[in-house]
Amino acid sequence: MRACQLRAPGPIEDRPLVMEDVPVPSPADDEAVIKVRACGICRTDLHVVEGDLPSRRSPIIPGHQVVGEVTALGPRVGSLEVGDRVGVAWLRRTCGSCRFCLSDRENLCDHPEFTGWTADGGFAEYVAAPAAFVYRLPEGFGDLQAAPLLCAGIIGYRALRLTGITSWPGARLGIYGFGSAGHVAIQVARARGADVYVSTRDRERHQALATELGAAWVGGAKERPPARLDAAIIFAPAGELVPPALEALDKGATLALGGIHMSPIPALEYALLYGERVVRTVANNTREDGREFLIEAARIPVQTQVRTFPLAEANEGLIALKHDAIRGAGVLMVASGG
Repeated sequence: MRACQLRAPGPIEDRPLVMEDVPVPSPADDEAVIKVRACGICRTDLHVVEGDLPSRRSPIIPGHQVVGEVTALGPRVGSLEVGDRVGVAWLRRTCGSCRFCLSDRENLCDHPEFTGWTADGGFAEYVAAPAAFVYRLPEGFGDLQAAPLLCAGIIGYRALRLTGITSWPGARLGIYGFGSAGHVAIQVARARGADVYVSTRDRERHQALATELGAAWVGGAKERPPARLDAAIIFAPAGELVPPALEALDKGATLALGGIHMSPIPALEYALLYGERVVRTVANNTREDGREFLIEAARIPVQTQVRTFPLAEANEGLIALKHDAIRGAGVLMVASGG
């Protein structure tokens, strides 16, 4: 099969992903093999490729927003059938026995596996994944539109949960950075009755899209919204946004940091936190997050906006992502599908 492999991390401008022929994976006893139709491009993929996240396997095939069709099953899989359309996300496997797994916090597992980082992912024609961590996809989403839901959507959903924006008509939510995750999260938040204030640096693409998706206000990355916020999420991997985001929060509000990697956070004045303001990170996701989000996304329904790239242009897709040149979400087209 064809696959984009990373043999050594490096600047994406050097195009470190190389298209190679590699064997089609065989399923372990509890795994499914999936023919990949589409795979979303995520900033976490960029962190893996450029070495912001330490190398955990080499070579590695990145990609963790996989949509495809089951083609083979291990002997201990009873939950899927060949031909099922499914999705594979970032959390690939957990140990099931550490204190976090045993207390319904599998996103914090002590011995996790991650798609496209510790195990080969979806920048390839086939991928293997544990069947228990594979998602059945709602029929209302085509392959290209479903791919961004599997990380950007799920992480945005978990971030909203941690901020407390569940069902809160009139709540004021700030979103800092408006890429793939932001353009999904705004739709979920607005469906829950929140007013959304978006701060992002790209006027032509991201600010325009935020306006189209119903933002109550749109401004620059560090520009202060015109109202105190009840909660905020920073999706951009920029630690320097933490102080201005805190300055915009009302008392008792929560700031969620939605990235797996972030540049250094400047020293904070205590006054920015006083008033029971909370800063918390969003770490991975649970399978229940994914299942609940896909149900809610179908009910709304969420409309993802995508820019597509052929599999052979994975480097170019990540370059576009790095330079904020993608309106909505980037998706690799791997095989024909819905």
